[in-house]
Amino acid sequence: MSRVYNFAAGPAAMPLEVLEEAQGELLDYKGLGYSVLEMSHRSAAFQEIIDDAEATLRRLLKIPDDYHVLFLQGGATLQFSAVPLNLMRTRHAGYVVSGNWSRNAWKEAARFGRADVLASGEESGFSRTPELDVLPDQTLDYVYVCQNETVYGTMRRGVPETGSVPVVSDVSSCFLSLPLNVSRYGLIYAGAQKNGGPAGVTVVIVRDDLVGDGPALADVTPQYLGYRLQCDKGSMYNTPNTFGIYLCGKVFRWIERTGGLEAMEQRNWAKVNLLYDYLDQSSLFEGTVEPASRSISNVCFRTGDPKLDAAFVEGAAERGIVNIKGHRLVGGMRASCYNAVSEEAVRALVAYMRDFESAYAGRS
Repeated sequence: MSRVYNFAAGPAAMPLEVLEEAQGELLDYKGLGYSVLEMSHRSAAFQEIIDDAEATLRRLLKIPDDYHVLFLQGGATLQFSAVPLNLMRTRHAGYVVSGNWSRNAWKEAARFGRADVLASGEESGFSRTPELDVLPDQTLDYVYVCQNETVYGTMRRGVPETGSVPVVSDVSSCFLSLPLNVSRYGLIYAGAQKNGGPAGVTVVIVRDDLVGDGPALADVTPQYLGYRLQCDKGSMYNTPNTFGIYLCGKVFRWIERTGGLEAMEQRNWAKVNLLYDYLDQSSLFEGTVEPASRSISNVCFRTGDPKLDAAFVEGAAERGIVNIKGHRLVGGMRASCYNAVSEEAVRALVAYMRDFESAYAGRS
């Protein structure tokens, strides 16, 4: 079996042992004689699967008892609408715009009420994470941040100080890559396809007092997007992504078996720092993010010459290093070093970068 070094931004690399475990159960799940793909979401067997996935996630993140865990569909993008429809109860929220995804979330929220931009990194070309200079208006329904911006490769290190205003965060691309103090947030959500499992599952963790349709928007909120309904139905108002949740549970278990989030954070920083250290001394490649805002997940870099970037990406594929082309909005390269990406893969990428730079220097 030949496996490449996969640096995809999502859907991303998954742990090999999880894939092999699922492969072994694909045709016959625990002696039932059929696959999870064929399993009723109303069955006792699937209830055990989703209950175990939630329980494992609660242990990993130390989720307080007054928070609900939902496994929803529609991707993180659907939460751009669901958050204001549920939480924008006076139709006034604040957004920190740190990149493409928070900007899209802000634009969507502005369709439902007043969405103030409290801080923005746009002037810096989103090369750093913007911070709040002052305490926000305490009448805001919530303050929204994106913890890690995949396109630009920036990450917020902490949680902004917002007083009594709940913080909502899209944590998709750093979810389960490091510990997270859930109690500092009113709501967090994550598309699973980075570190949590396959595409098609979105995890929402929401504090109980924030569950319920926003009174001012109750007349326009689709039932499916109501957090109260989803909590009451145990994420099964309709048929959920059963196989996706099954795989998420296996990934959660894998993280737990390999030392939990503290150990995962150490491994992840060790991996990405191999790249950052090389970029800091390279005369050809340059990182695109200020050091204090560097991501634990997505390392963005470039040569400054689009043709040279394209040649680098093409040559990488010949070495079995794939999916390092930068996002279409920014170009260059991006190596997404999620949990299942090995240190061996990162070392192979750095070795190729050295060889490419040496060959370039020989031609120039």
